[in-house]
Amino acid sequence: MKKMFKKRRHRFAVRCQKYLRYVFNDHFVLVLVFLMGFVMVQYSQLLKHFPANPWPISLAVSGILLIFLVVGRVATYLEEPDKLFLLSQEQAVLEELTLAKKRSFSFWSGVQALIWLALLPLFLKLGLSSWMVLLLFALSLLVRWMLLSKKVRSLQENDRLNWTAAISLEQQRQQTILKFFSLFTNVKGISTSVKRRAYLDRLTGLLKKESASVWTNLYLRAFLRGGDYLSLSLRLLGLSILVLVSIRNPLMSAALAVLFNYLLLFQLLSLYHHYDYQYLTNLFPVDKGLKQKNLLSFLQKLSYLMLLVELLFSWSWEKMGILAIGTLLISQLYLRYKVKKMID
Repeated sequence: MKKMFKKRRHRFAVRCQKYLRYVFNDHFVLVLVFLMGFVMVQYSQLLKHFPANPWPISLAVSGILLIFLVVGRVATYLEEPDKLFLLSQEQAVLEELTLAKKRSFSFWSGVQALIWLALLPLFLKLGLSSWMVLLLFALSLLVRWMLLSKKVRSLQENDRLNWTAAISLEQQRQQTILKFFSLFTNVKGISTSVKRRAYLDRLTGLLKKESASVWTNLYLRAFLRGGDYLSLSLRLLGLSILVLVSIRNPLMSAALAVLFNYLLLFQLLSLYHHYDYQYLTNLFPVDKGLKQKNLLSFLQKLSYLMLLVELLFSWSWEKMGILAIGTLLISQLYLRYKVKKMID
């Protein structure tokens, strides 16, 4: 049993390592270097010119610590067939679940320790002594252990494993990781779901029901209802607005916003293959190139809509100019090149 789960952990780790080279490519690493340098400079300036009213900083630090306290799941590596083939070894699976909880606690405690270490100068500036910081850190570790224990107990009923809940939780955990990698490259094994979102039906009525925009109508419905297109767009748009509002340097904030827009549009290119399983779409009495043209038009209009929203939060002519130029380059050059390359 231990060898089997160890093999599964190794297999998933190798899979993640294969995608990491696409995440930390040359361009993204360069952006991260500049971003880290900017954050470190701003952090040092904050420590040197600490405000007289520390309440906003206290709230921000508390929010960061709470976020990193609740994140983290137990990696069980259970699979769908296990509910049948491992049923006779349920006690051994429960023991492996306990070991998984300990591994998860060790990993996330290490991450938590790095966060506390990075925030240590702020703690001292806020008037906390070293032993108080150590006491609070130990308390946070205790809370994390209790949260992980609660998650493991929720997968058991009367000392029996709830196979359906445990397998579903593990699938969600792995899907979350794979969806992050899918922001940078094509990832196999991502499952999608369809949500009606009836409150958005009025948006589909804005498009004319004519043959020239048949694929645009389908792309809009897929964007609003299929998979995580809409939620991903809202998250990245929210990040763009956040950096535009919080980062004063116009070049840095606008460049990050353009980067988030690029990541989103790159991800939305998969809309082209969203209806490949519907073979009847090949019988549409329309030009074969209409599918490509409609996708390009849809993504360009979406990028311009995002630009309008981001301009409202720019509050600087320099940011507006950089955003406008970046959006034009992405929508007019990058999208045309990627769509054409994808078709070819």
